[in-house]
Amino acid sequence: MSQYINIPTAGMHCISAYRADPAGTPRGGIVVMQEIFGVNAHIRRVVDSYAEAGYVAIAPAIFDYVESGVELDYDEAGVARGRALAAEVGFERAVEAVASAAQAIASAGRKGVVGYCWGGTVAFLCNTRLALPAVVYYGGRSVPFLHEKAQAPLLFHFGERDPIIPAADREKHYAAQPQATFHVYPAGHGFNCDMRGDYDAQAAALARTRSLEFFARELGGEAA
Repeated sequence: MSQYINIPTAGMHCISAYRADPAGTPRGGIVVMQEIFGVNAHIRRVVDSYAEAGYVAIAPAIFDYVESGVELDYDEAGVARGRALAAEVGFERAVEAVASAAQAIASAGRKGVVGYCWGGTVAFLCNTRLALPAVVYYGGRSVPFLHEKAQAPLLFHFGERDPIIPAADREKHYAAQPQATFHVYPAGHGFNCDMRGDYDAQAAALARTRSLEFFARELGGEAA
């Protein structure tokens, strides 16, 4: 079952979120952090897929702080608009929104966060600042924050041919977060998204398996 709900955040601001619940007893809860393109069809499918795997999943619409109902195309104009909206929202409010989304699914039990691209960096910050187990897919803006200490288990997914996160930046991750688990795939940026030109079905499937194993281990239950 999926639905849109409204969740309160700090400062009396209310944003929307896309939530999906599993058919049976939840294994836990997962907050899904969007790319810069909004809570679009791809992100909704990600939420639904985690619900199918047994988790209560929720994707807060971070851009609601600035503009409601944002769903952008994967083209030059969409990238430019998404980057502008992400900069206007800022990481502090994005982390705040994840905290509110996690509270909205408190009854699910233990919770974690997964994020993609810009949302990957948000997921990393939710680990260091909210102590949530986090899965980070190609978080291209994380380097300035790598000095922050992990407060829970971390899993990173990178594309070997990602021009946004070159090998030198991956090395910085390894050095700063040696306790984390890292996987690098023969793919580009955004390889998990089937709406992008860089989509790689094989890499996406393997990363999903590893992510489900991570959440099964950290939140309880078995990987679906």
